[in-house]
Amino acid sequence: MKLVGHSLLVFAALASSRVVAAQIQSELTLPPNGNNQRAEVSQWIGLVRVTVAYHSPRVHFPATNDRTGHIWGELVQYGLFDDGFGPSHATPWRAGANETTTISFSHDVKIDGRDLKAGTYGLFLKLEKDAPWTWILSSASPGWGSFQYDSASDVLHVSATPAASPFTEFLTYGFDDRLPSSAVAYLQWENKRVSFRIDVPNVNDMYLAQIRKDLLSWPGFNYQNWQMAAQFAVANKLDLDEALNWANKAIYEPFRGAAVGREDFSTLQTKASVLHAMNRDVDADTVMDHALRLPATMPRDLYAYGMSLLSSGRVPRAVQIFKLNRSRYPDEKFWTALGLARGYTATGEAKTAIAEWEVVLRNVPPAFRGNVPAFERALRALKAKG
Repeated sequence: MKLVGHSLLVFAALASSRVVAAQIQSELTLPPNGNNQRAEVSQWIGLVRVTVAYHSPRVHFPATNDRTGHIWGELVQYGLFDDGFGPSHATPWRAGANETTTISFSHDVKIDGRDLKAGTYGLFLKLEKDAPWTWILSSASPGWGSFQYDSASDVLHVSATPAASPFTEFLTYGFDDRLPSSAVAYLQWENKRVSFRIDVPNVNDMYLAQIRKDLLSWPGFNYQNWQMAAQFAVANKLDLDEALNWANKAIYEPFRGAAVGREDFSTLQTKASVLHAMNRDVDADTVMDHALRLPATMPRDLYAYGMSLLSSGRVPRAVQIFKLNRSRYPDEKFWTALGLARGYTATGEAKTAIAEWEVVLRNVPPAFRGNVPAFERALRALKAKG
């Protein structure tokens, strides 16, 4: 086997003064040097966009030359090395081929717990034979490879231990372990993967700031958007005073004369949830008492509210709501009975709960037949208690 060395990945550095280089800086559109195709991958973490731009070498180059087992420590050397090109005598690997690999962040982030400002950075990697590798983020992002690398431009060093990976022919960047406020960026090539973690600790604050901007524009003419904004703030425990203002606008009037709010069970329940989050339970209950008596409020609405009370431990008020549902809708046999069955189960009134569960099972609507086994288990459990 003939090993094609590191110089093939950097061929154009030798020839650039005499040969028309096939690179993205070229004035002509030509194939990339060494057939190392240009690639780009982006990942959103909340409102933050992260993009890695790189050129992707392959293990078999040319196709008849298998370099498996000769990538790490040979083609890509350990430590800082001197390729003999450019002013730098001690360079890390460009973490790709051809032009400098770059990584861009649309907003400030944390890399492995360390702060990093928004911007575009050169991305390099220093390999070690028997120690963790080091990601290097440099403020010098333009350039050809690492031939003009200068450690004075380093912004961040991140230690990373390479791991074994399935064989990967083409050097590939990607994102894994993707969560609402974090992701893991990785490089995978041949039989190794090396990665680093990106966190956006203030992701919900960023959403809230964007929501404020959105509501000043066309979305603010729809009462439901004010309601959703309030719900988001409550769910994430953000600026409850502002959330209450948004909930009120959803009910009363986002823009006078242009669009009207809507007072219904849903919008009033949103307002009550804000008040509850503010520890104003009496005010929240007053709002809900009004919502429960609106003509358009349906049995399922009362049931859902009663269940939310049960889940928060407010059993007496939940039972009160379930009883109100029965008194308001005596001819409704499913939602009213289901609420009372759950309420009496919570209070330990087994005999009464059993009677209500039997009513439930005789009146399950077709759309909820899939819940019958769960209802039957609840009934059996009560009967088993004697």
